[in-house]
Amino acid sequence: MMSDHQDSEHFMGVRSEDEILAMLDKAERKWNYHRTQVMAMNTGTRSERIIHARNTKALEGVVKTLRWALGDKSVEHPLE
Repeated sequence: MMSDHQDSEHFMGVRSEDEILAMLDKAERKWNYHRTQVMAMNTGTRSERIIHARNTKALEGVVKTLRWALGDKSVEHPLE
């Protein structure tokens, strides 16, 4: 049995550079929004601040991975 990442039936193929760049732009915008909310820690409830902090960290990984996929020389490997 093949694992999910090896099962080609679930994958549609390689994304274009334009698609990845568009996704990177969207991810960076969302990341900046959540970072801004975290920096303004005196606004919102505690649970809202936690959500912004969690989203900031998650989007940091998304941005790093997309930059790595595009060949950004400043990103060694997204899992390191």
